[in-house]
Amino acid sequence: MLEHSCRKSVEHPYSICLKRIYEPAAPEDGYRILVDRLWARGISKQQASIDEWMKEIAPSPELRKWFGHMPERFAAFSDRYIRELEEDPARGRLAATISERVFKQDVTLVYAAKDPIHNHANVLYKWLLSR
Repeated sequence: MLEHSCRKSVEHPYSICLKRIYEPAAPEDGYRILVDRLWARGISKQQASIDEWMKEIAPSPELRKWFGHMPERFAAFSDRYIRELEEDPARGRLAATISERVFKQDVTLVYAAKDPIHNHANVLYKWLLSR
């Protein structure tokens, strides 16, 4: 998957996109949601052009630290993160908020990880599209 991907779901009239926070914001991004628990280094709030920061939809600190951005742990990390998304009512409400927003406009999930494939935003993106 590329750093910036967009896909329309059959369920939603607008697209859900995925984009690194270090890429410039663009009008076609629509509603930009930062899905990281921590703010990205070296990026001002103005540069980020974030409409909403959903810290709580990110993986738990324990899971994030365990993963450590190690590609060999990504499959297990993905399974554990999906379990967190599905079992935590607060994360479920945030996911529903994103899904509702996609009925109104395009949404871009913004993340800071260097690896465009092995990161939590990619897992969240695919999970939201599968719901």
